[in-house]
Amino acid sequence: MTIAFIGLGHMGGHMAANLVRGGHEVVGFDPVDELREAAVAHGVLAAASATAAVEGAETVVTSLPNGHVLLSVYEEVLPAAAEGTLFIDTSTTGAELAWQAAGQVDAAGHRFIDAPVSGGVVGAEAGTLTFMVGGSEADLELARPVLDPMAGRIVHCGASGNGQAAKLCNNLLLAITQVGVAEAFVLGEKLGLTNQAFYDVASTSAAQCWALQTNCPVPGPVPTSPANRDFEGGFATALMHKDLSLAMAEVERSGLDAQVGRLVSALYASLSETEHAGHDFSSIITTLR
Repeated sequence: MTIAFIGLGHMGGHMAANLVRGGHEVVGFDPVDELREAAVAHGVLAAASATAAVEGAETVVTSLPNGHVLLSVYEEVLPAAAEGTLFIDTSTTGAELAWQAAGQVDAAGHRFIDAPVSGGVVGAEAGTLTFMVGGSEADLELARPVLDPMAGRIVHCGASGNGQAAKLCNNLLLAITQVGVAEAFVLGEKLGLTNQAFYDVASTSAAQCWALQTNCPVPGPVPTSPANRDFEGGFATALMHKDLSLAMAEVERSGLDAQVGRLVSALYASLSETEHAGHDFSSIITTLR
């Protein structure tokens, strides 16, 4: 299968490489030269533009910074796509912009699913991402051969936009747990606990969670966590801030009194204005100290 992949950044580059390893021909585009070159090193065929990437592709996968960029890219490439092309968007856009994207694609005579991901750069590289899919069952079945090389799990969440809804709820919970884990470590330090001792207790008790056992915010207990490399890599604070902003917009729209969510969103808004904007979001522990 020939797949166009638009957006070859930290997530998209690894995802495109896994599609190549899965036996697909992947034609990729990103406006950043270095990202295109890195993708080519993993077997991706570079296109001169997004439109050129789409021409002749059976499926188009996008991994873009936000929904407004997605709609702009679709406006550019939809006329170049063959009739009935399947468009898979893995960006985090929020439900409203996913509905708009679905409308654009449908009006142009194509198919669309929103399929945001969880698992971070590590999951993208390993091909173990969780895909949260919004769209029809039929379109999901068409997408499975494309998603499988990138996925550890594929969850059908319902109609268009529901993949985005699941992603925002997931990241809201993730941010809340990451702040809680950070606060617990800082309190433990103040009470004289070593980080290793606290980790050994929490990771084998009712406090177990991904924010602790994979994304541990202190160096040592989990050697692969970003804390061991000064929070470089991982899921950037600025991206978490973006996702929480989208989640808070849905909170307002739904009328939910999300007190903890609002507090955590404000913490990440502040952190995104510091030198930690590009660091992993577990760097929230630096502000708590």
